[in-house]
Amino acid sequence: MTHEKAHLRLPIELRDAAAAIARERDITLGQLIRDLLAREVSRHTNAKPPIRADERLVAPLRARLARDLAFATGWADLDSRLKTKGYVLRAAGGGLALHMWPDGRRICKASELGFS
Repeated sequence: MTHEKAHLRLPIELRDAAAAIARERDITLGQLIRDLLAREVSRHTNAKPPIRADERLVAPLRARLARDLAFATGWADLDSRLKTKGYVLRAAGGGLALHMWPDGRRICKASELGFS
């Protein structure tokens, strides 16, 4: 692979933090940046299309869970409310997904219920 010189402007704090990581890994700052960019390009190129839940299944759930999602006083209260109806929220990617409780089968993303 042929390399070409590139200049970029970084905040000093970011450059210093990245340089410290590079030293810990015993690589150059340039190699750290190349590795990170290659990983991001690969992630973007190989990204899977989003899995969308069937709206005919989500609409009744949205109605059934709307009050619990809207009026829960905290995470523990929400967890309790959802579990009594057979559901649980779990971290998924950059958000939350609704799963069956207790078997863990994924139903939909929380954002599909109207709560991102």
